[in-house]
Amino acid sequence: MPNPQTNVVEPVATLWQRVVNSLPNLLAAVAIFLIILVLASVIRHTMRLAAQRRQMASGVIPLVTNGVYWFLLLMGLTSALQQLGIDVLAIVAGLGIAGFMLGFALQDVSKNFISGVLLLIEQPFKVGDAIDVYGFSGTVSAIDLRATELRTFDGRVVLIPNAEVFTKPITNITRASPRRVDLSVGIPYGSDLEAARQATLQALNGMAGMVSDPAPSAVFQNFGGSAIDLVVYYWIDTGQTDPLRAKDAGLVAVEAALRSIQLDLIPRQVVQLEGSAQ
Repeated sequence: MPNPQTNVVEPVATLWQRVVNSLPNLLAAVAIFLIILVLASVIRHTMRLAAQRRQMASGVIPLVTNGVYWFLLLMGLTSALQQLGIDVLAIVAGLGIAGFMLGFALQDVSKNFISGVLLLIEQPFKVGDAIDVYGFSGTVSAIDLRATELRTFDGRVVLIPNAEVFTKPITNITRASPRRVDLSVGIPYGSDLEAARQATLQALNGMAGMVSDPAPSAVFQNFGGSAIDLVVYYWIDTGQTDPLRAKDAGLVAVEAALRSIQLDLIPRQVVQLEGSAQ
């Protein structure tokens, strides 16, 4: 007759023997994971200090450092599981199929996310800059990982997907200093053109925000219906003024200067009808 005590002792002994046999692998797995954990923390701290010294955008620092940190932890966990004899490849294959399906469904989100990361790294503009992109002009309010928030000059708030911002031409108005302002004036026929040119250039001297180099210039370009087009080019420091104020000030100054030389700016057109009385 079998002894019940023997039937209980043998499975316990077998289980204990399995634990003893797997103990080296378990200790090795724990040691590998702890080493990777310490190494990932050191690398994350080092990268954060290096990014701060390079004055990288504050929004991208935790994104990059935490991304590297969790990637290293994942590698450490994979190595630890392999030490325990777990088939990591089968798990990764299953996750890969699910990840492919999820990535296909969220391709627009991932595209905007990657574009947002690249924008934060390359920094073609920063918060507070005035830019022109994707048909909108305004001041950058926020740069998120999905969209860039722009407050247009007429007060609207526009969210532009980062993928569109990253792939379209960007004009950074704030960084464009000095910037040229174009001003067109109609000089009536019969006027002293050279006197009008000199009076226009003198009117711009000392105007607030204007830079002397490059020097302003005035060029006659077209014959209009009742006047000759005089286009004035002058450069401004966008740190002192903006193009709208500079153009307004230029128009006022030029109009006063031309009237001071008795130049009539009111366009006049004489129409003679055939057969009219002479």
